Amino acid sequence: MTVNMTKAELIEEVSRVVEMTRKDSEVIVEAIFDSVVRSLRGGDKIEIRGFGSFRTRQRQSRVGRNPKTGARVDVPAKRIPYFKPSKELKDLVNSGAGGAPPSV
Repeated sequence: MTVNMTKAELIEEVSRVVEMTRKDSEVIVEAIFDSVVRSLRGGDKIEIRGFGSFRTRQRQSRVGRNPKTGARVDVPAKRIPYFKPSKELKDLVNSGAGGAPPSV
């Protein structure tokens, strides 16, 4: 069974764990997301020890195909966000297989 956590659920979780108002938790979560986006736009790498790192990768321009018509389409070069999990995060995810999530 796949369960997705939404941003609203993340805000609720932060609010519950740190015993803050939902509004204060929303400001914190939004500030973190905005900082990550701003840093990636500026070409910076973000490293969060024990969690992972965010960076951008450059994709070269290429010729693609429209799946509906089969026509050739020029796809321009672009930067894409990329996340690389830390070894600690990988270990935590894999050690929790089949049981309750491990406490961090």
